Amino acid sequence: MNGIKRHSVAKAEGADIDVSKLVIEQTKNPGTIKSPNEIVFGRNFTDHMLSIEWNTKDGWATPHIIPYQNLSLDPATCVFHYAFECFEGMKAYKGKDGKLRLFRPDKNMARFNKSARRISLPTFQPEALIDLIANNSGYQPSKLCNGVCHCISCWSVLSNWVKAISLEATNYAVRAWPGGVGDKKLGANYAPCVVPQADAASRGHQQNLWLFGEEEYVTEVGTMNMFAAIRSKDGQKELVTAPLDGTILEGVTRDSVLALARQRLVPEGWKVSERKYTMKELEEASLEGRLIEAFGAGTAAIVSPIRTISWRGKELGCGLSENEESGEIAMKMKEWMEAIQYGDEPHEWSYIIE
Repeated sequence: MNGIKRHSVAKAEGADIDVSKLVIEQTKNPGTIKSPNEIVFGRNFTDHMLSIEWNTKDGWATPHIIPYQNLSLDPATCVFHYAFECFEGMKAYKGKDGKLRLFRPDKNMARFNKSARRISLPTFQPEALIDLIANNSGYQPSKLCNGVCHCISCWSVLSNWVKAISLEATNYAVRAWPGGVGDKKLGANYAPCVVPQADAASRGHQQNLWLFGEEEYVTEVGTMNMFAAIRSKDGQKELVTAPLDGTILEGVTRDSVLALARQRLVPEGWKVSERKYTMKELEEASLEGRLIEAFGAGTAAIVSPIRTISWRGKELGCGLSENEESGEIAMKMKEWMEAIQYGDEPHEWSYIIE
């Protein structure tokens, strides 16, 4: 460990982000504006990014919007050695009225601060960062950085196409555990999942279904929250997802699905539950024809319908017929949420960028 610099623990001292001091440096080489069909996720970026330095003495410095560029980091920077890094992801939507909207950015900022606080990174006033993103839409700031590093990405919407996926139930590797940081959006949570996902892919599956403990509790699917629609033996329809017990990410889409389900599905006779449930329960429901559908929920896809789950040598169906790519609940959730995101339905979750 020779040569590794000592780093101070971040404290809530010094200045917070001051939007009024924003300095903008425009790029001299603007890129060509691409159509949505030409954009490749993770490869196409905006011309500018937001950079704000921070130190223990002064707090947050002047915010700068600068041309998109590489970061220059000392080899001793602690993110390389101790994974001091957290991030967030949001989408911006352009409606038929020509207005740009963010979807529940307050939720992203609250989670961002929770993640930062958990690993001793500095926090910030959520409203300030939202203002810096929303009030400079022509620059579309994409990254917030400081001496250690946290970042936020604002994604464009790439596709409305939905295709059901196949999962491999994974019990030989653990994504999160009690007392850990599985409920925070830290880069350190994602790297250990790459090999199990590659292993699942080599066996023909798109994602892992993460199981936990001897009971094989269902937790998450890939990097998404997991939902299952189950009909009980006495006919009660239930939409269930794992509870926020510290091992489950507090997904913004998860919270939105639950809220919409309670508002719109409960009056139709559905029961909406946040409870522990096991792979054995899913297997039984599938084999008895009571597993109506299952889907993952996350920012990138909104919903990702599940066709099959491979578990203990069995390929369990999740309610879809051969010619179906999505169940009714997943499609309703996608339609309901997109109506809000694009401004077709006025809603308090929609944040208009002026």
